[in-house]
Amino acid sequence: MNKADLVNLVAARTELTKTDVSMVVDAAIDTIIDSVVEGKKVSILGFGSFEPRERSARQGLNPKTGEKIAIPAKRVPAFTAGKMFKDRVQG
Repeated sequence: MNKADLVNLVAARTELTKTDVSMVVDAAIDTIIDSVVEGKKVSILGFGSFEPRERSARQGLNPKTGEKIAIPAKRVPAFTAGKMFKDRVQG
């Protein structure tokens, strides 16, 4: 499913226009991204949480040459699924 599919399904369930749903989806995604960039954790009850995580610097290997390379520290986004989400996926 891509964003257009999501917008179509939500519009059908809510009887809102696709334009309105698209604006809401865009605003929700932008808000989540902006909050995580600021270092905040975003929790959506039953769905999951988004948060930034720090990865420390480490040694890696170039798969072609086997040469050791330094991988710098960085901050990455992380998602943890909520209990309801996990339960529904498991069946």
